[in-house]
Amino acid sequence: MLRYWRAVLAGVLWATAVLAQQRHPLLHAGPMAGYATMREACIWVQTTAPAQVQVAYWDSLSPQHRFWSQPVQTSAQNAYVAHLLLDSLLPGRVYFYELWLNGEPVRLPYQPRFRTPPLWRWRGEPPTFRIALGSCAFINDTAFDRPGPPYGGEYEIFESIARLQPDAMLWLGDNVYLRESDWDSRTGVLRRYSHDRALPQLQRLLATTTHYAIWDDHDYGPNDSDRSFVHKFTTLEAFRLFWCNPTMGIDGLPGITTVVSWGDVDLFLLDNRFWRTPNALRSVERTILGEHQLRWLQEALVSSRARFKLVVMGGQFLNPLPVFETYSNCAPEERQRLLEWLQQQRIPGVLFVSGDRHFTELSRLERPGTYPLYELTVSPLTASPFAGADNEANPLRVPGTLVVQRNFAVLEFTGPARERRVVIRVYSAQGKLLWERTLWARELEP
Repeated sequence: MLRYWRAVLAGVLWATAVLAQQRHPLLHAGPMAGYATMREACIWVQTTAPAQVQVAYWDSLSPQHRFWSQPVQTSAQNAYVAHLLLDSLLPGRVYFYELWLNGEPVRLPYQPRFRTPPLWRWRGEPPTFRIALGSCAFINDTAFDRPGPPYGGEYEIFESIARLQPDAMLWLGDNVYLRESDWDSRTGVLRRYSHDRALPQLQRLLATTTHYAIWDDHDYGPNDSDRSFVHKFTTLEAFRLFWCNPTMGIDGLPGITTVVSWGDVDLFLLDNRFWRTPNALRSVERTILGEHQLRWLQEALVSSRARFKLVVMGGQFLNPLPVFETYSNCAPEERQRLLEWLQQQRIPGVLFVSGDRHFTELSRLERPGTYPLYELTVSPLTASPFAGADNEANPLRVPGTLVVQRNFAVLEFTGPARERRVVIRVYSAQGKLLWERTLWARELEP
């Protein structure tokens, strides 16, 4: 009976959210909290027509003092998207915010909010930080989907993530599935992003935690696409419009590479598409990252003082099987170079994170003379799981961590400096805990 009433309540909340959207015809999607630093943050909004967009925001400890973003006028040229800068923030606070369209507040059935990273170093213990992870979000669109059973489903997964109230959500690629009708035009790409971003079940999650993203092949271009994709600057433009990462690209070169820091955690968000050689090209040494990005990653890891260094990429890195788009299959020489370099440099705290595979697993690579490398692969969110995952015998897979259903993960970095640890929890689409593992910081030291 309790389960029944919980289901009824969830349905009522979902219907309320839909009706709230209908009461505000100018709001197409959002608001979404983008990056948040100690002193500024970005809020993303998409309207249905030209509109003046503004955000009021306030510290949860001082609700009487309101601040305002500068107003932004949306236009068809930019898919009616606005990025709003919030520049009167303090570290370590929870902020509430309110969306205004054409001078009127937009009422939502939930309170939009985000949290700024704390100023903790030399002042106390490292803060607890919880980040949700997921990849492969397919949203059905019957007019453009391939024939057969719907590929996407269980959209309630986004409400399940929102209920856990993570400090951030990291989208691990294939966050949008561009279709054959979308690849070859700016119109198609922007309409696909707009269609998926407006999903009703997604709106609460967008508004109530900060979001960061990388891409993989399906939000970059066609399946298994690489640097030869002729419309890659169009999809890069769409990625920049629909996500609010703090930066995109390195050293003036195009792409989506960036770094996010929160407490004693650095997230190295890599681009595995823009500079990638074709998977079938055999005449040259193949690359996934490209020489410039690989060198940058090495130097950034050396320079990082974070206790945990998460190397985030769309495809699997550690899995040694030469299958599909694993690093071992598509650029084995580059993978080996990076592994040997990590062994030589003895950099502590490295943890790989990936998506793409339509199943979840934790891999562990033993290394003589130093600590083992781990990789957490998390997939899919709403796309269909890979039925053949049970038959893929990844020799590095940690027993009991394979999940072949729609799922997401939450990483919790917690504990005092001397007992620092990351707790990995994997959940079903309905929010049921599937498995949990703890990695201690001292286990990730040479």
